[in-house]
Amino acid sequence: MIDAILQWVIGLGGTILVPAILIILGLVVRLKPSRAIQAGLTVAVGMIGVNAIIGILTSALAPAVQAMVENFNLSLNIIDMGSGTAGPLSFSTTLGVLIIPIAIVINLALVWMGLTKTLNVDVWNLWQPAMVGVMVWAVTGDYLLAVCSMVPFFLLELLLADIFQPMISRFFGLPGIAITHVMALAGLVLAVPLNWVFEHIPGIGKIDVSSETIQRRFGFLGNPMFIGFVIGCIIGVLARFDFAGVVNLGLQTAAVLMLLPKMISMFMEGLTPIAEATQQFTEKHLHGADVNIGMDAALTVGNPDVLAVSIVMIPITLFIGVVLPGNQVLPVGDLPTLVFALCLMVAAFRGNFVRSIIGCSIYTVTMLYLATWIAPALTGAYQIAGYAVEGLASFVSAGLWPNALGLAAAQYGGYVGVAVLSVIVLVLLFYVNKVLRRPSNQNV
Repeated sequence: MIDAILQWVIGLGGTILVPAILIILGLVVRLKPSRAIQAGLTVAVGMIGVNAIIGILTSALAPAVQAMVENFNLSLNIIDMGSGTAGPLSFSTTLGVLIIPIAIVINLALVWMGLTKTLNVDVWNLWQPAMVGVMVWAVTGDYLLAVCSMVPFFLLELLLADIFQPMISRFFGLPGIAITHVMALAGLVLAVPLNWVFEHIPGIGKIDVSSETIQRRFGFLGNPMFIGFVIGCIIGVLARFDFAGVVNLGLQTAAVLMLLPKMISMFMEGLTPIAEATQQFTEKHLHGADVNIGMDAALTVGNPDVLAVSIVMIPITLFIGVVLPGNQVLPVGDLPTLVFALCLMVAAFRGNFVRSIIGCSIYTVTMLYLATWIAPALTGAYQIAGYAVEGLASFVSAGLWPNALGLAAAQYGGYVGVAVLSVIVLVLLFYVNKVLRRPSNQNV
C-alpha cells in the first residue's frame, strides 16, 4: 500500500511534485493560503517554461551532435545513455521509492539539530542517491547494503549545498536558496581551488571575459542573443548542416539564451515569499536557525555566462572524449544537457569565460574517466531497472566523484565503508554548521 502511494507520488514528476511541496511548506511556515498557492503555481509555470526551453535546446542540439559523430567517424565502446534516463531508472526500483522517506527524515532531523542549513524540497533529484544505491545493488547483490549506501550520498548532498550556498546565492542572486543538485554541485570541489590557481598564473589571472564585459565593450555584438546565434551557427557548421540548418540552429540557440532567464525569473518570483516565510518561521521556532530552501540547478542555467560556456563545451567535450587515452565513453546522449553538470562551476570562476572553458574541460576529463570506470555497475543498474542494454552503458555526468565515492565505499568497504563515509560527512556537517557557524551571505 505504502509502496503504491509512493510510486504514485513519484509518477507525478518534478513539475507537479516540487510546486506541491512548496505550497505545503508555505502553509506550514504560516504563509497565507492564497500566497502559498500563488507562489507554488508561479514556480510550476517557471518550471514548465524552463523545461520547454531546455527541450528546445536539446532537440536542436541532439541532431547536430549526432551529425558531428557521424561526420568524423567517431566510435567508442561504451554507449552514452544520457542523464535523462537516470531518473526513470532510479525511480523504477524500490530503492527509488525508499530514498524519499529516508531523505525527508534525515533532512528534518539534521535541520532540527542544526547540522544543516538546507531544507531540501527538490524531491525529484533524489534519483541521484537512488542511482548509487541501484549500482551498489548491481555489483554486490546486497539489497540492504544498497539501501545504506544512499545515506552518505544524501548527507554529502547537504554538505555541498551548505558549503557552496553563499557563493551560489551571491553570483546568481538567489537569497534563501541552496542548490541540492549533486550533478551541479560536484564540479565546485575542483572549480574553487582551480580558480585560485588561475588567479595566480601570470596572464590568465588578468583575463576578464564574461557576458557582461563583452556586452559592455562590444554593444550589440556582445548581446547574449547575438552570442547564442554565433555559437549555434558554429556548431551547425561543424555538423555540416546546410545554410538553412545552420541559421535555424543559430536562431534556436539565440532564443534559448534570451528566453531562459525570463523563465528563471518566474522561479524566483514564486520562491521568494516562501523563502522569506521559512526564514521567519525557523527564527521563531528553531532558535533562530538559518535555513535555505534546497532546489534544482535549473534555477541557475538561465545565466548568460552559464549558457554560453555550456554550449561551447559541447564540441569540446566531444573532442576530448575521442582523443582522451583510456576513455571508452563516446559523449553523445549527455551533451545537450551538459549545462546541469557545469552551471555552478561558472559561478566559481565568477562568470569568466576563459577560466570556465579551461576549468570545465579539465573537469570533463575526470568525468569521462570515472564514467568509464563506473560503466559496469551502471550497466547492471540499467538491467535491474529493466532496460534492454547491449554491451556497456554509461553517460558523461555519471562520472561524478560523489557517484564513484559512494559506489567504491560500498563495493570495496561494505557496511564498514558506508558507515565510515557517513560518519566523515556528519563530522564535516558538524564542523561547517556548528564550529564555523558561517552565515549564508559569507564568502566562500
